[in-house]
Amino acid sequence: MNVLVTGGCGFIGSNLVRLLLAERPDWRVVNLDKLTYAGNAESLADLRDHPRYRFVRGDIGNGELLADVMRTERVEAVMHLAAESHVDRSILAPSVFIDTNVRGTQVLLEVARALSVRRFLHVSTDEVYGSLGPTGLFTEETPLAPSSPYSASKAGSDLLALAYAHTFGLPVVVTRCSNNYGPYQFPEKLIPLMIANAVRDRSLPVYGDGMNVRDWIHVEDHCRGLVAALEKGKAGQVYNFGASSERHNIHIVKQVLQLLGKPESLIQYVKDRPGHDRRYAIDSAKAQRELSWTPRHRFEEALAATVRWYVENRGWWERILTGEYLKYYETQYGGR
Repeated sequence: MNVLVTGGCGFIGSNLVRLLLAERPDWRVVNLDKLTYAGNAESLADLRDHPRYRFVRGDIGNGELLADVMRTERVEAVMHLAAESHVDRSILAPSVFIDTNVRGTQVLLEVARALSVRRFLHVSTDEVYGSLGPTGLFTEETPLAPSSPYSASKAGSDLLALAYAHTFGLPVVVTRCSNNYGPYQFPEKLIPLMIANAVRDRSLPVYGDGMNVRDWIHVEDHCRGLVAALEKGKAGQVYNFGASSERHNIHIVKQVLQLLGKPESLIQYVKDRPGHDRRYAIDSAKAQRELSWTPRHRFEEALAATVRWYVENRGWWERILTGEYLKYYETQYGGR
């Protein structure tokens, strides 16, 4: 099968591309990525000459480019991960998130409809559900209540995707996932940021009282869920992915420090961000029941492995912090 992965140079996307090439030997993967700040072509540098892989630099908002790539590559399925995804940045510049996440998704849906793709997987987030109280879990039936420009833009794109399934019969499946962690994550997110700062003996900024709760899932478990949703999910349905690994932010920060042998005195509490959701937790029973999917990674062991990866691949994230990673594509591809 020929699959288009949008945003394949991002954190989840790059891990997904690797998984598809490793575990679906009869699939061809086309990676379309605009290479904004969070898209790092260096993360897939070793795949440049892979016979079943093609990288295309492009914007999901460019319908002509999308149609040309999808026709040329005879794309049968779309796995749509391209998105602006950082809450803090959405607070600073909401319009960018609306343009990419809503309008870009609509353009992609329209091209997929025109070309009659066999499957369209729209990858979303549990943040569209808003914030939970001290008990309970998000299910696929939980009303949408986004509380940041980022989550609002994702909720909008979710509804567009489901509307294309209902109105036009496009075989869309929507997935929503809890917080991911693992290799190749851009070091502005909690876990890689804390690792990078701790390694360099810099302060670790923690919002508010640090007691915000997130439900964590290893990126490989999420990617396996995405493949299962693409292959087995019912059109027009939503599937939640989580690993039942709720943790307070401050406890994760302290675990990272312990794993690195660094003192807790590096923790610096900072003013909470506006509209900071207190707790997320996912019920993934539907995905486990209908997709025969279960998470494989236990948090403590996987967090330790993640810390080791960032320590052993310090050059990768240091180039990101200095902006040098942005030069990789131009150097390797000459701006093509």
